[in-house]
Amino acid sequence: MTALPPARILAIETSCDETAAAVLENGRALLASTVASQMDIHARYGGVFPEVASRQHILSIVPVVEQTLSQAHLALGDINAIAVTRGPGLAGSLLVGLNLAKGLALGADLPLVGVNHLEGHLYSAWVYDSPPQGGNAGETPPPEPQFPLMALLVSGGHTELNLMEDYLKYKRLGATLDDAAGEAFDKVARLLQLGYPGGPAIQKAAEEGDPAAIHFPRAWLEGSWDFSFSGVKTAVLREIKRLEDEGKPIPVANMAASFQAAVVEVLLNKTLKAARQFGAKEILVAGGVSANKALRQAFQAQKEFPMHIPPLSLCTDNAAMVAAAGYFRFALGQTDGLEIDVLPTWPLS
Repeated sequence: MTALPPARILAIETSCDETAAAVLENGRALLASTVASQMDIHARYGGVFPEVASRQHILSIVPVVEQTLSQAHLALGDINAIAVTRGPGLAGSLLVGLNLAKGLALGADLPLVGVNHLEGHLYSAWVYDSPPQGGNAGETPPPEPQFPLMALLVSGGHTELNLMEDYLKYKRLGATLDDAAGEAFDKVARLLQLGYPGGPAIQKAAEEGDPAAIHFPRAWLEGSWDFSFSGVKTAVLREIKRLEDEGKPIPVANMAASFQAAVVEVLLNKTLKAARQFGAKEILVAGGVSANKALRQAFQAQKEFPMHIPPLSLCTDNAAMVAAAGYFRFALGQTDGLEIDVLPTWPLS
């Protein structure tokens, strides 16, 4: 594996509704991380309201960065580069983070590294907590993921399989053809009147249900590595309508558990099959949906491949993952000029 130089990265993440900053050392050791969530603000809308998100980022971003540097006991002069999310995400939200990062880079004469948000999720598996004073600082870090690595990315509107052949080298094998897993969770939660965000709501309801109570369809899409979750979402809708037409109560817990089981089964089996076929050494699962308890347990229960799943604090949007991806780009000589702009629909590969 390529030996990379040491560097300390300050990262900023504002792709959606979390305002975040982090300081990471050498691509792995997390010195400080701050996340200001807007979840309570957007819950009333049943989803993220873009203009509200942008305004809230403007209010939060400077205090979040200052708090992060203070927590790390560092100043800008102790930083080697600034990493920032360029996309994908909400254009207005991305602009807030990118413009602050440009200002900090210009004012402190530091290199700027634009990071793909999806790439950040993958590199969250490299991060471990290493507080600057006390804690586990100085302890042996957990093992680093080994290439070639089969990476399942399940984040918001993205569900895709990528073969990671080395740092920053991805071969996209397949992706969702319609609803991503995260979108399906949100939509089914809405159908079951469980509230927003859908992922945690489905998981909580499913804990009281039987995953075998209702057999919802699995879209295997044989012959490809693509995914489709629109069908299982529609099956839930039809079952709800059938029960309502018959005047029967909706078994919310059983429906949530059965839906969740259908999604997890497809994600697990297709990832394992791809890992075998492409000779992966290990499997990485990352993104917001990787916080789902049933999904984590399913992947951790298999013993065929070593697993890497980030801790829950790094599954949802955060800046530590952006710092990790930014470190590897910076260490491999990839930096950006101040003229870069946001890329709201930027694909990983």
